[in-house]
Amino acid sequence: MAEDGSAQSQDLKAWPLPSFYFKVTLGSKGDISFSEVSGLETEYEEITYRAGDSPAFTKVKMPGLKKASDVTLKKGVFKSDKALWTWINSVKMNIIPREVVTISLLDEDGKVAQTWELANAWPKKITVEGFKADGNTVAMETLILAHEGITIK
Repeated sequence: MAEDGSAQSQDLKAWPLPSFYFKVTLGSKGDISFSEVSGLETEYEEITYRAGDSPAFTKVKMPGLKKASDVTLKKGVFKSDKALWTWINSVKMNIIPREVVTISLLDEDGKVAQTWELANAWPKKITVEGFKADGNTVAMETLILAHEGITIK
């Protein structure tokens, strides 16, 4: 309570958003519940150059092509859930249905606070983690997406 007896309101901009409340939409496949998202990275390749007659004995560094790293999504295996397997099995030669994938970080009210959008994403790899007879974990599958860039919406 404040000195005047009124409740103090907390500044919502003072605290960063927690990483555990998020939503993933795989284009036409809709919202799919994932337990983990990683690999939201953008990087520029480095170009180094030095002219032979340069008086400076160092190389000049310039930004080159932009490259997007793969994004990894993990989720539990559910009975009769084949959407990701159907998508990756649709790869034929160089033909794959590409999707716009949105990853949204949500606020405490479940509203979108920040969104990352992957352009022309397609499934590069899917893996089911091993099974153990004496294990005590959820069956998990991992989807690795290739894409052509991340934008923040």
